[in-house]
Amino acid sequence: MSETIRIKVIDKQNNIQVLEAPTNIGLSLMEFLKASGYPILATCGGMALCATCHVEILKNYEQLPEPTNDELNMLDTLPHLFPTSRLSCQIKLTSDLPDELEVKIQGEMEGEQ
Repeated sequence: MSETIRIKVIDKQNNIQVLEAPTNIGLSLMEFLKASGYPILATCGGMALCATCHVEILKNYEQLPEPTNDELNMLDTLPHLFPTSRLSCQIKLTSDLPDELEVKIQGEMEGEQ
C-alpha cells in the first residue's frame, strides 16, 4: 500500500497543480488542500455543515467511498451541483483511495466577494 497518492488540483482560475498527498496521517482532502495553500473557506471546519469545501471529482470518483446522507443533504443545498460533486472535508486521505485523483475546486474561497 502506498503512503501517498497523487492529486491533480484544478483551481477556480483553471490553474493545474499535481500534488503528493500523505495517506497515513488522517487528513481529509479539505485539510490537505488548505495545507497546500488553497484558500478554501471551510467555514464549518470539516463537519459537512456548510459546503464551502465543495469539489468536483474529475477522475476516479467511482472509487471513492460513498457519500453519507449528511454530505448528500448538504450538497443538495448548492446552487451548482455536478454528478461527481463531493465535500472535500468528507474524503479521508487513506491508502484505500485510488493512486490518483483529479479534483476541481468549486467551493467558496477566502477573499471571494
